Amino acid sequence: MKVDVILGLQWGDEGKGKIVDLLSNKYDVIARFQGGPNAGHTIIVKGQKFVLHQIPSGITREGVYNVIGNAVILDPVILLSEIKKLEAANISVRDRLMISKKANLILPTHKLLDAWQEKSKGKVGTTLKGIGPTYQDKTGRFGVRIGDIFQADFDTKYQQAKMKHLSILRAMGCEDAIDDTAFLTALEEVKTLHLADAEYYLNDQLTSGKKILAEGAQGSLLDIDFGTYPFVTSSNTVAAAACTGLGISPKKLGKIFGIFKAYCTRVGDGPFPTELLDEVGENLRQKGNEFGSTTGRPRRTGWLDIKALNYACMLSGVDELFMMKMDVMNDLPEVKICTDYHDNQTDESVSFSELTFNSDIKQAYMSMPGWSEEISSIKNYDQLPTSSKNYIEMIENLTATPISLVSVGPERDETIFRS
Repeated sequence: MKVDVILGLQWGDEGKGKIVDLLSNKYDVIARFQGGPNAGHTIIVKGQKFVLHQIPSGITREGVYNVIGNAVILDPVILLSEIKKLEAANISVRDRLMISKKANLILPTHKLLDAWQEKSKGKVGTTLKGIGPTYQDKTGRFGVRIGDIFQADFDTKYQQAKMKHLSILRAMGCEDAIDDTAFLTALEEVKTLHLADAEYYLNDQLTSGKKILAEGAQGSLLDIDFGTYPFVTSSNTVAAAACTGLGISPKKLGKIFGIFKAYCTRVGDGPFPTELLDEVGENLRQKGNEFGSTTGRPRRTGWLDIKALNYACMLSGVDELFMMKMDVMNDLPEVKICTDYHDNQTDESVSFSELTFNSDIKQAYMSMPGWSEEISSIKNYDQLPTSSKNYIEMIENLTATPISLVSVGPERDETIFRS
């Protein structure tokens, strides 16, 4: 068997939670392979809303096992809060959740470091959840991993990390007190969860013929290497990260599913070629409820960017596209697609990767008629308005990739599958 991968192709917030939940009944295991509580995967089932920051989005499907991989970073307070909210909704969690012992812990001092680094270095758009400092400690070989909580020297390792962080904070002028009571209390309960060498489990499942879906967080354009650096997340968000984030061979990757919105959004600062700063952009924000599920911050909105989408597809070798939130554009008389951008000085075409170094660009747009119809109740592709089908098929042509799923609303059944 192969591991299929599902990931976002824009700046995050594409709707991965809905799609993983929707497809999870076709898989035995859902495995999250990177990111931390900066992710916010929203699932709506029969009007009930769940926002998952740490737990894989397959948890709402009974009978599906869920794995938190080694490259995910964990805040035990948030993790346990999430478990208890799910259990309060009568969703079993503890018997269907495994956590890799190699996953790094977000310490209380990591969150304080995050806030002070953002303050001193300027706005990168961090969620202030301690993500960057935790990954910095991990790559600096100073991290504290969740499996360490069972070791005799855990207290010493934790105190050493805490003292290191406090000395950095004092040098930055921070004198804030650290209360780690909730963190340490949560760790005691974490010991009762299923912590294991998840890479062995996942490979054994493949050998026994089980189907696995790897779930990514954030979006491809936020990748630490290939995104709009430095306005990026602290992990690799492309399909290849599923291998290092779960401990599986590249030979065992199967289908790569890429999720994108019918338009674009991003949170925080950074290049955004198609951004709309007018009433059309505000309309997309309000109708699409474009406010961060983790931070609540309003998202920037803009037209679909084909150059960026093709770049993300190239990086991950996307096999199929899933198009989200098409219904948000229902009342627009005209829709646009950005097909290219050029240097304002030389008029030469600019690649997406050059946006990090060259923000002085102009965009080339293709305009198409809107569909000006409510489409949320439509279940069959042939029943969609002609102009909406033209929009979908134009994107297929421009990306040379099939769009096999179109989401027309937040609920599971507000989805159109195409053959």
